[in-house]
Amino acid sequence: MRVLRTPDERFANLPDFSYDPGYVDVDDGEGGRLRVAYVDTGPRAGRPVLLLHGEPSWSFLYRKMIPPLVAAGLRVVAPDLVGFGRSDKPSQREDYTYARHVNWMAEAVLDRLDLAGICLVGQDWGGLIGLRLVAEHPGRFDRVVVANTFLPTGDRKPSEAFFAWRRYSQEVTDFHAGGIVRGGCVTDPPEDVIAAYNAPFPDESYKAGARAFPLLVPVSPDDPASAANRRAWEVLDRWDKPFLTAFSDSDPITAGADRVFHKRVPGAAGQPHTVIEGAGHFLQEDAGGRLGNIVAAFAA
Repeated sequence: MRVLRTPDERFANLPDFSYDPGYVDVDDGEGGRLRVAYVDTGPRAGRPVLLLHGEPSWSFLYRKMIPPLVAAGLRVVAPDLVGFGRSDKPSQREDYTYARHVNWMAEAVLDRLDLAGICLVGQDWGGLIGLRLVAEHPGRFDRVVVANTFLPTGDRKPSEAFFAWRRYSQEVTDFHAGGIVRGGCVTDPPEDVIAAYNAPFPDESYKAGARAFPLLVPVSPDDPASAANRRAWEVLDRWDKPFLTAFSDSDPITAGADRVFHKRVPGAAGQPHTVIEGAGHFLQEDAGGRLGNIVAAFAA
């Protein structure tokens, strides 16, 4: 496996994100090692809140949420998925599978960081990966917050908005991460924020993981990840620990998925679910402070 590592100088002068990264190594699945970067801030004795980002963002996405979580006495851990942020980036799309992403995060946050009593916050692919972690390691998680995400098995056809996004991700010549984030927001992020989303990707050779992600979403019943996701739903169908949805009102890709969680997950009953107004797919950008306060109240 050929692996790329974004130069540190690409991450200089990030707006409102001065946290020093930590690093752990994980098995790449082919006998080598991959470096996974993460932010770890707040009191070590606090409940760990695991913030998992999605496509094509990185832990920078959570910069508006971290302060209210820390102020609530919580320990915040925000990894960069393999292929994103400061984490290593295998150079071939074939290097990335759904199962590998789950295994990489399990080794990083459960084995290396040894987190327990976790409150998961998952958005976009952060939910697709995070909910698998919850289902496969239920004893490590005490609470779950899902925001603009879902757990597809391929038994239902995704929305046309998703298929449009998938086509775009494969056909566009310049996969512009900052521009994609901007397109998924209701507000218009400033240029230094857009630059921060582009920072992990010096050129197209670093974007294999970002290009691969849309093709890894199960869209047919016989997808390689479908069986594992069905098994995960079997666990979630019995999950009686607190489970909160905090979706936005303006995300065409995941709209309505919150109602599926309400119906199926026992722990969702009676929780203060919310729909955040004036926010798009990347609700952490549009309403990060509001979402941070919601998660803080729920987790603390």
